[in-house]
Amino acid sequence: MDLCPHHNLPQMHLSEIWIYPVKSLGGIRLKESQVEEEGLKYDRRWLIVDEKGTFLTQRVNAQMALLDVQLYEEGLLIAHRYQPERPILIPFQRNSDADMQVKIWKDFVTARTVCDEADAWLSEHLGKAVRIVEMTANTQRKQDPMYAHGESHVSFADDFPFLLISQASLDDLNSRLAEPVTMKRFRPNFVVAGTSPYAEDQWKNISIGDTSFEVTKPCERCIMVTIDNKTGIKGSEPLKTLAGYRKIDRNIFFGQNVIGLGTGTVREGDEVVLLSSKH
Repeated sequence: MDLCPHHNLPQMHLSEIWIYPVKSLGGIRLKESQVEEEGLKYDRRWLIVDEKGTFLTQRVNAQMALLDVQLYEEGLLIAHRYQPERPILIPFQRNSDADMQVKIWKDFVTARTVCDEADAWLSEHLGKAVRIVEMTANTQRKQDPMYAHGESHVSFADDFPFLLISQASLDDLNSRLAEPVTMKRFRPNFVVAGTSPYAEDQWKNISIGDTSFEVTKPCERCIMVTIDNKTGIKGSEPLKTLAGYRKIDRNIFFGQNVIGLGTGTVREGDEVVLLSSKH
């Protein structure tokens, strides 16, 4: 096994693990996480919806980028980056518990309301009436049958349970930008170190530690990656630069969508093994 200089880690390894419990709010970096069918544990299991039950994302409300999330034993703590002294707890033990039909992209699914106080807090900070809902055992949102294995389900993620990007791909992109961006712009679950740039484009099956995954299709990027995580302000980069060399037809790709082929635990530093390639 080749080792990176100065580090007792495999050459190709999992360097970062991220979850985004509330879709489109801030992410949480973890040292380890449980791999479930729908995605990593807690990842995108909560959704903010408007009065009609339609989901909200940073694409239409960039202020969501300024809401940070922390994971506690009793629930999720959400705080505005510029008002950290006034957080709100999203309890795991719901104190509002009504079923609600919600729309996420083309899917209509049943979710459950969580907390009236949190609804009021989020409405204040996002400037419109919203509610936060939770995915429960009754929420059945199926994976794309073109890629799913059997009757597999997905969380409130856009399409797939997991997103993977190599650190080398980001480094290559940043070498082309006047101002570098962080990996946070792209909201991956898995960051892999020790590869060449865009090596993940050719992967078909991989293992991370003891858990197997299938790399299904490239991830299409949208205007959301142009939102500065620190300010909530939209710009033109890095989408403009990516369009110059990562555009196929009308779509711009960066990172790979992934589905799990089992459950287990992934840990930072786990060896990533390429089991098969696409070509």
